[in-house]
Amino acid sequence: MKPRTLLIDGDTLVFEAAAANEYEAQWDFWLWTLHGDFNAALAQLKSSIEEITEKLNATRVIVALSDEARWRPAVMPSYKNHRTKTRKPIMYAPLRQFCHETYDVFQRPTLEGDDVLGILATHPDLVPGEKIIVSIDKDMKTLPGLHLNYAHARGSENWELHMRTITEAEADRFHLFQTLTGDSTDGYPGCPGIGPVKAEKLLSENCSWNTIVATYAKAGLGEEIALQNARVARICRASDYDFKKKEVKLWAPSRSE
Repeated sequence: MKPRTLLIDGDTLVFEAAAANEYEAQWDFWLWTLHGDFNAALAQLKSSIEEITEKLNATRVIVALSDEARWRPAVMPSYKNHRTKTRKPIMYAPLRQFCHETYDVFQRPTLEGDDVLGILATHPDLVPGEKIIVSIDKDMKTLPGLHLNYAHARGSENWELHMRTITEAEADRFHLFQTLTGDSTDGYPGCPGIGPVKAEKLLSENCSWNTIVATYAKAGLGEEIALQNARVARICRASDYDFKKKEVKLWAPSRSE
């Protein structure tokens, strides 16, 4: 049997299980407390991973988790800065610890879980055999490889029908698309006045870094701002990581673009 490894976005599964199993209790007009059913959260997390594993007939599962330190805010301080004021579900940390104790977890200094998935998926030797990126995050479309959005697959008898291969050209194009539109959820603005429709039109006419630079210039912004957005928008591939220094190599456009 050909090895099949699932590269699972552990951050999302942990968050989903933790958030779904906490509740508020009101004891008096002014007195509220927050509670969590850890056994229920644990059961949901384990069930989710087991379901994905069974539906895709995996021979190995790797769970990727984000490091507390992140490299992107050093490039753009606004990156996910708004989330620092948002409370994580109360069982988030213990569920992460459970993952470390139970599964084959990859977590590396300064890397987000998405970056870990991207590096493992695009490296030729780190994970042998077939690799499937399992995530509901649209940012994963900046990565070439085999993908599955488990939210779309649930309810289907054959999950493999929902798998999609993203080519390197498609991944590169979506990276430029994200550079133009930005992502308010992740805290990077993109180019002012450019939404999805305009971005699609521009890239359909000329899908290149020159288009990005020209579009930012029309908005009164220099290439350095475009590059800042492009760097935080890009999910790391193996080529974006220095394995000796254990640090990210910031993306730069090729000279041919």
